[in-house]
Order: sequence, then structure tokens, then C-alpha cells
Amino acid sequence: METRHRTAWSKAIADRIGKAALCTVLALSLLAAATPVSIGNADPNRFLTDIKTLAAPDMEGRGPGTQGLARASKYIEHRDKALGLQPAGTDGYLQPFTVTTGATLKPHNELVVIDGAKKQLLTINQDFEPISFSSSGSFAGSLVFVGYGASADEFQYDDYAGIDVKDKIVVLLRYEPDSFAVKAAHLGLTQHSQLVTKAINARDHGAKAVILVDGKLAEGEEDSLLRFGGVSGPENAGIMLLQVTNAVAESWFKAAGKSLADVQQQINSGGKPASFVFPEALQLSLTVDIGATHARLNNVLAYLPGKTSEYLIIGAHYDHLGRGDSNSLAPSQIGQIHPGADDNASGTAGVLELARLFAPLKGQLDRGILFMSFSGEELGLLGSAYWVKNPTKPLDKCVAMINMDMIGRIRDNKVFIGGVGTGSTFKSIMDLAQKKTNFKVEYSPGGYSASDHTSFVARKLPVLFFFSGLHADYHKPSDTWDKINAPSATQLLDMVADVMLQLASAPQPPAFVTVAEDKPMGGLSGGGGYGPYFGSIPDFGEVKDGVRFSDVRPGSPAAKAGLRAGDILVQFDGKPIHNLYDFTDALRRSKVGQVVEVKVLREGQPITASVKLEQRK
Repeated sequence: METRHRTAWSKAIADRIGKAALCTVLALSLLAAATPVSIGNADPNRFLTDIKTLAAPDMEGRGPGTQGLARASKYIEHRDKALGLQPAGTDGYLQPFTVTTGATLKPHNELVVIDGAKKQLLTINQDFEPISFSSSGSFAGSLVFVGYGASADEFQYDDYAGIDVKDKIVVLLRYEPDSFAVKAAHLGLTQHSQLVTKAINARDHGAKAVILVDGKLAEGEEDSLLRFGGVSGPENAGIMLLQVTNAVAESWFKAAGKSLADVQQQINSGGKPASFVFPEALQLSLTVDIGATHARLNNVLAYLPGKTSEYLIIGAHYDHLGRGDSNSLAPSQIGQIHPGADDNASGTAGVLELARLFAPLKGQLDRGILFMSFSGEELGLLGSAYWVKNPTKPLDKCVAMINMDMIGRIRDNKVFIGGVGTGSTFKSIMDLAQKKTNFKVEYSPGGYSASDHTSFVARKLPVLFFFSGLHADYHKPSDTWDKINAPSATQLLDMVADVMLQLASAPQPPAFVTVAEDKPMGGLSGGGGYGPYFGSIPDFGEVKDGVRFSDVRPGSPAAKAGLRAGDILVQFDGKPIHNLYDFTDALRRSKVGQVVEVKVLREGQPITASVKLEQRK
């Protein structure tokens, strides 16, 4: 009996000790789980060193197709490898893709003036120059002068009224009538001054070719030709397009008994068209031979594994303008290196610095982190668009995408954070992160803007966009490393790191939320900023013909008409749509409240829809 009691007592004590030990283990493990994973702070000197490297002269402005851009991708790859991050591309750390980067003049470009029995072969680069977005081909025919080549219903002005240009060559002036600025009641040129608008208008009127003439020159301005590739436009405008000097055109006006200067003055002073047909004996024979230039670009992708297959993305684009192109805001300095220290060496350096901070946490976070450095952003978000179409990690395992574009020029402690409404937990996460900073944050709920996160929100993924604002050096050679505010930028990186830690450790990932945004003021979102509101988001990847929608804004006219992501717009209000420029032009010429019939291809099948255009706010 006593032995039994001692045995029972001993067993009870052992059970109690075992339970106590178990409780201790559980308590310790709960304490460990409750203790947040911590990382160090971003280093301003490291951050600035990366920017100096990426914006150095040997990086050549990181333009598409340059050796400098290839050097930049190797630099990022080397850093990722040194940190022990896993390669996450299709070729090690790289995900290559090919893009069209521009145009080149091929050997067979010719312009011959035929005046009766006389023929004159003009000299390229001296007398004439093809425009880079001209169609290639040959044509011979008669000439029609169509003033500024404008059809502007809003100004009750049409250079094509009452004159037949079908299968003809139209001669037209640069810019627009002086009366447009007066009637528009603002300074600056309207869309009718743009060369691509003139080309589309001539094509839609049935012309076969456009000959551009400068006309009246400013004091001290030479009678010279536009630099090939110096004007922005589509890959192919669908019509042959050349420029001739005033001296060449003047002889044609003389054959018609007129003066170029007098006709231009007549239009500007009277505010009315002065179109006319040149003598039938005067003809042009032209051949345009233009080829597309292509380049192989690389996204650079590195992965930090977590405990699960879920992951978040932190990304930035590392490409820039090279030596400048039609997107340069310093056109007189095209040819000089545009270093792009803020745009976007700053965001790229931010990704590298965050990779350094998080690399020691391999396998410790609940979710992995995919560090992405995109190329092709300046060409139209091409790198990010390529990745979401060809993901190297399962898209359904991605919980959020964070994008940093131009984070290096913080002024007055003010930062801009977009996409906060796209994730169900983002606002609480941001509130917690902001409390640890002195930043004055301007939030935007929507996830669409002109940077790479747009490619992800179109796939219904929550996105956050960190941005320090535009400045006077944007897209200019003066965007240099010495203007970077490294201390403030690295404080912002600490804030981003806080957000990343929360997203990587939260019990539940954020759910995607569709944001019914206000109608946008600018950008190229469904012709954003141009004419009435339509509401589509263009897919900037290459489409052979038409405009593919990467998404359609909720509640927009396009959405109400049943249009959706993946549709390819091929016709708008009876006008063919070959590219985004055609769409923009057609939308500009429409009116608020107008019901337009559009035709889209959906999985190869044509679908027609009626869209009632709305007022843009």
C-alpha cells in the first residue's frame, strides 16, 4: 500500500514536472514567435556609392541596347550573388527579353522631284530626311498643300475641307495656326501641332505620303532638318513621312505662283485654311527604307527563401535614356549622357540596400522576398510586363509588390506612396510604419501610374509605390548623383523595410482590393489626359496591330460597355487603331457624352461595343 502511494506520488510529481517543462518550452517558443525579426538600418554611404556607380559615365545612361545597360545588369547580378541570394531568372539571375528600341535608316531612301520633263534627285540629310516612324515603301504622285494638316472641330478649322487628298502626297507646315492659341485661351501648342497627329490625320484622309516643311523660322534659326529619331511616335504611323527644307519647298510654291511665307502668313492672319493643289506637272517620286532596331534586355531577379512558398516582391527599374531620345526633356542636349541618378539609379540602389539588409534572414521569414531589377521601363514598362506574362515564380503565391521609382530627391520630408487602397491591410501597415518616421506622407489609393507596379496591379496583385516627386532635372543630363539626398532616402528605405517585415510575417496576406479611382488627369492610361474619359489601361508590350488592354478601370465607360483586360482595340468610332497613338488621336477628337462604337478582338474573335464617353475630372 505504501509502495503504491509512493509510486503514485512519484508519478504525479513527474507528470507535474513534465507539464511544467512543456509549458516552459511553449512559453519560450511563443516568446520567440512574438519577438519580431529585426534588421539593421540602411546605410547612406552604401546607397550613394551604388548610385554613383550606376550613374557613372561608363554606364552610358543605361540606355536600351547599350554596353552601359549590360554593365549595370552585371553589377546588380554580382551584388545579388555576393549576398548569397538564389538566382530567380531563366538564365541564372537574368531573365532576357527582346524589344524594339528604335529605327534606323537603311540604304534605299530617295526623293525625286519631277517637274515636267525635268528630274531632280534630292540629297538625304541635306535636302530631305525621313521621319523615324514613317512607313517604308515607294510612291509617285501629285502634291496637295494642306496648310498645317489640322482638322480641329473645336476651333472650327479644317485644312482638309473641300480638297481631295486621296492617293496624293500632302505638303504641310510644322506646328499650328496662331489662331489656335487664341481660341484655346492658353499659352502653348495644342495636340494638333504634333507631327504624329498630322500623320494620322493625313492617313485617315487617304493620303499616301506626308512632306513636312518648317515654314517661318525664328530669328537666328537655320533652315535645317529634324534629326532622325528625334521626334516621338509609333513604330509605324501607317503612312510615308518625310521632311524637306524650306528652300526645296519654296521652288514648289513658286511653280504654283505662290510664296511659302505669304501662304503661311495668310493662314495665320486670317485664321482660315489656304489649301490648294500644286500644278499637275509637279510630281514627287519617293522611296522610304527604314528598319527597326532591336535589343536584348534583362530583368535581374534574386530570391530570399522564406518558410513557405508565398513571397513578396520589392522592385525598381534600372534602365534610363542613354544619351537621350525623344523622351529627353533637354532636347538640345540629346547626345549627352543622361545619367539618371534619381531616375532610377536611386530605386535600384534601394533594392540593393534592402537585399543587403534582408539577406541574413534566409529561411527565417514566413514568406520569401523576390528582389527584382527591371529593364525596359523607359520604353513602356516592358520588363515588368514581360515578367508578369512569363513569371519565374508562381503569381498566385505573390502576396504584394512594392515598387520604388525616384526615391532620391526627398524635399521637406515629403514622400508619395501610391497603391495604399489596393491591399486590404496596407493602410494599417503604413500607419504603423509611418509612426516611426518624420515623413509627411501623401497617400494615393489607386495602383495605376507610369511605373512598373502598374503591370502587377493589372494582374490583381496588391501594390505599393514609393516616390519622392518630380524635379527640374527629370529626364535631363543634369540628373546627377551629387543632388541625391542620401540620408532622407535611406530613412525611407528603413520605412520600406518595416513594411516588408510586416508583409513577410503577417498571419494573413493582404487581399487585393479593386480601387474605383477618380478619372485620371494625365499619363497614357487609356488615352489618359487626352480628350474625354475612356478608362482602359494599355498593355505596353508589343502588339502587332491594335492596343491591348492590360486592365479596365472599374466603373469607367469602357468597363460599363463590357470591355475587359486582354481585349485588343482595333477600331474606334470608325477609325482604325493600329497603336496607342491612333487611339490617343481618336479619343482626342471625340466629345464628352458621345457614344462611340469600338471594335475589339477577344481571344481572336471580333466584338463590338458602344461606349459612352465621360467627362475627365
